[in-house]
Amino acid sequence: MRWKDSITLLQALALGAACVQSASAQSPEKNQAVYLYEGADRAQRLEERARHEGTLVMYTSLATSESVPLTRAFEKKYGVKVQLWRSLSDQVVGRALNEAKARRHVVDVVETNGPELEALARERVVARFFSPHIADIPSWGVPAHRMWVSDRVDFFVVAFNTTKVRREELPATYEGFLDPKWRGRIGLEATDQEWLAGLAKYWGEKRALDFFRGLVAMKPDVRKGHVLLSEMVAAGEVPVSLTNYASNADSMKRRNKPIDWKPVQPVIGRPQAIGLAANAPHPNAGLLFADFVLSPEGQQLFHSMGRYPSSRK
Repeated sequence: MRWKDSITLLQALALGAACVQSASAQSPEKNQAVYLYEGADRAQRLEERARHEGTLVMYTSLATSESVPLTRAFEKKYGVKVQLWRSLSDQVVGRALNEAKARRHVVDVVETNGPELEALARERVVARFFSPHIADIPSWGVPAHRMWVSDRVDFFVVAFNTTKVRREELPATYEGFLDPKWRGRIGLEATDQEWLAGLAKYWGEKRALDFFRGLVAMKPDVRKGHVLLSEMVAAGEVPVSLTNYASNADSMKRRNKPIDWKPVQPVIGRPQAIGLAANAPHPNAGLLFADFVLSPEGQQLFHSMGRYPSSRK
């Protein structure tokens, strides 16, 4: 899938990596023979061994409205059971790190924000892997270490409650929300450092800092969780959200909720990604799942659910 030049895609670095203890006791080499195999019989061998393992464990921040249909499609195709645990992205990375430090090797696949997966890569909790479908992912979605690969993108847009705000009221740029009429009517997600970093990169430091100071003076309602923030907009508790995921708003629109969204310049995108645990107990099943998600079939599933797949195809 190709993105317009006006969209800023952040191959973001993990902001919280410095505040976690090292999980150096991990042995990333353990499953490398599986993860990096490129032989002509790869597909057949991988599927056979994954079926033999029979199951995999995935930690994800992808909403259950999408992660459950995705895993069910995989289970139906391959007969491999997926044990799914869904939470907020910081809790996903925290659980994976804590288990790694305790040498409790439970998780096989981590699917969450790129920055959080970068934290796991720095701690060697996830490992480098090969998939033939990586060739279809743009360079911004494949870091040089290849310990995670972007499978989808979340775009920050302005969401609004359609019974409380008219589309034509919304300004064309974020700075327009510094107008006093928006005071006390704005919502923000508490963990969206990449949105702030994207504005700074696009505008420059001084302009971005001036905007942030002005935004604080607008008394925004800061909440944790993008799904929660979307629900609050749909309920009218927060008339406008400046850091809403377009896909979350679209999901609620399909359920006839009074919510819509508008892209405001600059549009910031954050890569979501998939990574494989270095010490995964089911490495073949985990890799087969990564193949499935990155394949045209998996990417089309994302598209059909209102998500934005990373693949060029």
